[in-house]
Amino acid sequence: MVTTPAVEIDVGGRAVRISNPDRLYFPGVGDGAGLSKRDVVDYFLAVGPGILAALHDRPTTLERWPKGWFEGARLSTRIDNTGDAFYQKRVPQGAPSWVHTARIAFPSGRTADEICPTELAVVAWCVNLGTLTFHPWPVTSADVEAPDQLRIDLDPQPGTDFADAARVAPQVRALLHEVGMEGYPKTSGGRGLHVFVPIEPGWSFVQARRATIALGREIERRLPDLVTMKWWKEERGAKIFVDYNQMARDRTIASAYSVRANRRATVSTPLTWEEVDGAASGAFGPDEFTVLTVPRRFAEVGDLFAPVAAGVAPRYAIEPLLEMAARDERDHGHGDLPYPPEYPKMPGEPKRVQPSRARPVTSE
Repeated sequence: MVTTPAVEIDVGGRAVRISNPDRLYFPGVGDGAGLSKRDVVDYFLAVGPGILAALHDRPTTLERWPKGWFEGARLSTRIDNTGDAFYQKRVPQGAPSWVHTARIAFPSGRTADEICPTELAVVAWCVNLGTLTFHPWPVTSADVEAPDQLRIDLDPQPGTDFADAARVAPQVRALLHEVGMEGYPKTSGGRGLHVFVPIEPGWSFVQARRATIALGREIERRLPDLVTMKWWKEERGAKIFVDYNQMARDRTIASAYSVRANRRATVSTPLTWEEVDGAASGAFGPDEFTVLTVPRRFAEVGDLFAPVAAGVAPRYAIEPLLEMAARDERDHGHGDLPYPPEYPKMPGEPKRVQPSRARPVTSE
């Protein structure tokens, strides 16, 4: 592969070096020539106020694809680290002095200094390292222990699709309205939908997760044929899974305006609730929002996710959802649900055993 000379661009008064700007990041996208690294940098600059608001002052994990996306490319996992891309949780070596960090703690108790973007130049610098998707924590550097967002992940299971998630999302909004809250929807960039709710700081991760479980359980009761809260995939069926564990510590969701690594270069894009209704009827799908189309949309409609940004009012208390959780436990015996596998055993958590592998209970 031919290496092209680096270029230096000005981003808000910062000089940001873009190495090998012609490297192909998305083959075949657009007119067939594909999208280069510089094209992706230019995309993020075009939606600059939006991506910066989504990340501003938040510890952020980087999803890095140094060679771009290509057919057959794989993301490394905890089990297999031989992929073409990887998650970077610690600040990369050689970061400029203007790249701020925040120290976060993992479930294991270990800590790390993560990038905490405070200006658009940081985003451009990360994209030069191959970052396509930014995964910010639901906290700010002011208090990394207190989430200021609820993140409701509507995850289509096999047999369901984006339109099914869009049918569930208005019911989520209706329930939020019943408890005096508002949610803001966006595409995941794939088949799912996310609804973000700005909340008052001061709640713990455990409380925020518990509130999300209560909301998910109520949606499951209202839409039992379409929604599931089952953690184990073998139990979910063809339904929309409300992934409550996305509110657990160190579990993050792709930010608004992040690029997803796929053959279409889709973008996690904020929507209006009217657009969600249209998606439910099949009027459009997530593939319409790409690196090529979102800049024009952003120029026309602005940042639909602005109310979710840190420090923007109104923010909502989660007591009504915690009261729902208490009623679930008192009236239905519904306690906690399983945590992700990398977690230590949590207080009150049920057995973390796949049902098909659980040992049958025998009487003495």
